[in-house]
Amino acid sequence: MTTSIASPFEYHSPETVEEASRLLSRYGGGARLLAGGHSLLPLMKLRLASPEALIDLGRIGGLSYIREDDGGLAIGAMTTYAEIVRSELAAAAAPALAEAAGEVADTPVRNAGTIGGSLAHADPAGDLPAVVLALDAELVARSARASRSIPADRFFRDFMTTALRGNEVLTEIRVPGQGASSGSAYAKLANKASHYAVVGVAAAVRVEDGVCTSARIGITGAGPHAVRSRRAERILVGKAPGESSIRAAAQRGGVELAGQFNEDVHASAEYREDMARVFTGRALAAAFERAMG
Repeated sequence: MTTSIASPFEYHSPETVEEASRLLSRYGGGARLLAGGHSLLPLMKLRLASPEALIDLGRIGGLSYIREDDGGLAIGAMTTYAEIVRSELAAAAAPALAEAAGEVADTPVRNAGTIGGSLAHADPAGDLPAVVLALDAELVARSARASRSIPADRFFRDFMTTALRGNEVLTEIRVPGQGASSGSAYAKLANKASHYAVVGVAAAVRVEDGVCTSARIGITGAGPHAVRSRRAERILVGKAPGESSIRAAAQRGGVELAGQFNEDVHASAEYREDMARVFTGRALAAAFERAMG
C-alpha cells in the first residue's frame, strides 16, 4: 500500500495582507494561498497541485466578519461557512448564502473552510460561486499597493481560474441589499460522498406589483466554472411569477453551458444538463415564495 504525500514546499505565515501580497510577487506564480485548505491540501497530497510555497492567511487579523454595509452585507474573506450559517444577519439579508454555506461538506469542514478560500479556489463544483453570481456580489482584492472590486460576473474565468492577479489577496465579499419583496434560494444535487455540487443553482428575484422585476440565476457544478443563466433570467422579467413562467425559465437553465457540461464518474453531461433545468426550477420556486411571502 502506498501513501501519497505532497511535494516539498516552503511555508509562510504573514501577519498582513501587504506581506502576503509581496510573498506572492516573490514566488511569481509558484505560491498558493492557504485560507482553510480543505480543497487545496487534498490536491497537494495527490500531487495534482505542487506549489513551491504555501502562504497561510490564518494570522492576518481583520478578515473574519459579517456586517451590514449600506443596506447589504460585507463579509470578510476569512469568515468560515459555520459563521455564515450562524449569522442572523446573513440569513435575513441573503438566505441563499446561508443555505449554501450550510450544505458545504460536513461540520469540521464548515468550521474551518472560508468563503474567500472557496471563491478564490473556484472549484467547478463549489457551492458559493453560484450564490455570489445570483446575489450580484462584488469581490474585493488587495495587493501590497492597491485595492479593487471585481464584479462576480467577471470573477470566474475558467476551471479553477479567476480574475485575481498574481499578487492579489481576496479580502472581502460585498453583497448589495436585495430590496423589499425580494427572495433568494439555493438548491443542489449533492455528491453523496463529498457533498460537492453535481449541479447547484442559486436564484435571486424581486417581485413588485405582482410582476417579476429582477431575476439572477447562478449555476455551479454543471460546467468548468460557475455561470449566470441569463437566458432563463430574461424569460422571468416582466411576467407574473407562477408555475408556467418558472417552468419556461427552468427549461432554459444552463443553456449557456451547451457543449461544456461536465462529464465524470458521478454524472454524464446529459444528466447534468437535465439536472440544471430541474434545480433551476426548484431554486426559482423557493426564491419567489420568499419574495411574495
